[in-house]
Amino acid sequence: QVQLVESGGGLVQAGDSLRLSCAASGRAFSRYPMGWFRQAPGKEREFVGVNWSTTNTYADSVKGRFTISRDNAKNTIYLQMNNLQPEDTAIYYCAASTSYRGRFDHTEIYDYWGQGTQVTVSS
Repeated sequence: QVQLVESGGGLVQAGDSLRLSCAASGRAFSRYPMGWFRQAPGKEREFVGVNWSTTNTYADSVKGRFTISRDNAKNTIYLQMNNLQPEDTAIYYCAASTSYRGRFDHTEIYDYWGQGTQVTVSS
């Protein structure tokens, strides 16, 4: 089976950093886009960033603070989050696509999702 397992969330103070991990199994995703999304209570799940090949794209709200990296040997992607702010508080999800086409900032093009990991940032 295909499975994405996220880890690395936690409770931090504003200005702190966290690195989230998403380990995929059951299929190699090195050739496909993988993205990060987040969802706060009562809000729609929103795009954070996506990686494909050597290219990363980020939402304006996190650009300059968050960085996606990938270790293809481990079939794992990471989200390095620096200078976290209270508005970053959300459940963070990783997602994998099996297509090279589509709007990669939209949830509907992703085929697999992780269980989510909670990130809470106190002021």
